[in-house]
Amino acid sequence: MSSPWKKTSAKRTPQLRHRTGNVAPDVMEPHISHHKSAVASSLDGIIISPRVPSTVRPAREPLDMVEGDEVELSFLDGDERLRAEEGPDDDDELLKMKPKTISARDKRAMTLLIILYLIQGVPLGLALGSIPFILRDHLSYSQLGVFALSSYPYSLKLPMSWIIPMQLIIGSMMLFEHPAENVHELTFVFTSLVFFSATQDIAVDGWALTLLSKENLSFASTCQTIGLNTGFFASFTVFLALNSETFCQKWGIPRLTLSGYLQSCSVLCFVVTIWLIFEKEGQESMDQSEMTVTSVYKTIWDICKLKHVRSLIIMHCFAKVGFQANEAVTSLKMIEKGLGREDLAIVVLIDFPFQIVGGWLAAKPLRPWIWAFWPRLAFALLSTLIVYWFPTPPLSYSFLVFLVVHTVLQGLASTIQFVGISAFHTRISDPLIGGTYMTLLNTFTNLGGTWPKYFVLKGVDFFSVAHCTVKDSDTELVVRAAECVSELGKEQCSNIGGECVTEQDGYYYVSVICVAFGVFFLIGYVIPTARRLQALPIRRWRVGSE
Repeated sequence: MSSPWKKTSAKRTPQLRHRTGNVAPDVMEPHISHHKSAVASSLDGIIISPRVPSTVRPAREPLDMVEGDEVELSFLDGDERLRAEEGPDDDDELLKMKPKTISARDKRAMTLLIILYLIQGVPLGLALGSIPFILRDHLSYSQLGVFALSSYPYSLKLPMSWIIPMQLIIGSMMLFEHPAENVHELTFVFTSLVFFSATQDIAVDGWALTLLSKENLSFASTCQTIGLNTGFFASFTVFLALNSETFCQKWGIPRLTLSGYLQSCSVLCFVVTIWLIFEKEGQESMDQSEMTVTSVYKTIWDICKLKHVRSLIIMHCFAKVGFQANEAVTSLKMIEKGLGREDLAIVVLIDFPFQIVGGWLAAKPLRPWIWAFWPRLAFALLSTLIVYWFPTPPLSYSFLVFLVVHTVLQGLASTIQFVGISAFHTRISDPLIGGTYMTLLNTFTNLGGTWPKYFVLKGVDFFSVAHCTVKDSDTELVVRAAECVSELGKEQCSNIGGECVTEQDGYYYVSVICVAFGVFFLIGYVIPTARRLQALPIRRWRVGSE
């Protein structure tokens, strides 16, 4: 079958003479050539030039575009016209863009990006991983919800582009950081640390668009996955194990304190800062930035006015609610049930290489992101059942193997979603405002995973019912003294020699509510919206396209 584009070329001259009347052909020809590149293929719309200017693109000519559509598409039948308007399939574009080899320049750039993302993962691993586990023995879930606020700055990113200053600030904070005396002071300290990491992440996201060649641009999300997971792994699994007195005594190694770990990480920050000072690749676009703060926010507002972007933002803000009880509370409940921190560290240690491999292989479009929702929701429900039927310690070898398999599969599904949506953001971001565009989309993605945690942890205490029982040593009489859910109630119970007895665990209620919401939102909004957005041509995501 002959190509529809060949049919168009064959009939162009008579049709133009009929439509244009007295207009000379040499006047119309440049207009036709301009639109032909826009209609024939949308590949030009997603190729990121190696050096990206920071200025906002000029306004488009919508009237010319409409007129060109009438001229160009009038030669096609109904099916051909629909295919021309939608442009080539995204999967076909991805296959055409995949390189056969990775150049030495790109390998160097990917190494630098992985290290920069690794440094960002260090405070996130502490704020979202190790610190809540260490504090769980001393704080209620509501107080842990207060500490969870420290991760919010990573979602609410501000448009700044100072990589080297942020590196110096992060390294200095880690070098001189000391443990806080209360949860509010600790929350402030880690909020500041995560804030500067988020600010650095904005610059790195934008720099990745110019640091990598256009053929390997999809690997930006892979570098982010590997780097963040490695930094998170070091701050969560490695630090949690080396901070455990039981683990250190068993293996005869010195115990690693929080201050010692942060000081070690600060050395890495300073070394990478020196590397950045002498790194010249991709610096031109950053140093020659012409966008002011006002123009950046105006650009963000212009992006948010796009109907497709608004749909994507709504989807991001609520898509992760179904997993939040599982991600925020399940591991803490398992430790309450008798799972040792060392066992948990081993489980995460085994899971780590699978997440790295998944991050390398999962750089796909939006479709796998949709598919991975179902296993993630299923694993969230399964995790609730595991906590409910958690065996009495000591734990058997077979149960630990089951826990490892469950964690690996759950982490793989999460990694597929993370890399898939990051690759989708990279492809639809407008090249002329790529850093701002991609940062905005990533902001709402991260926000969807952080804002529910505070309410989830608060909800666990809200739905929980527990009381303090005091046993009289003389009469063997058990007296129900007071509530034992809040930290104050637990402290009062301990002071009178009582024991907290849980009658109703709010974790199960919150988990069921989250999973049920996740299923209904997935079927009712995420799937139809994601399919519609996936089918859009790249040019529809450009500022000024509506």
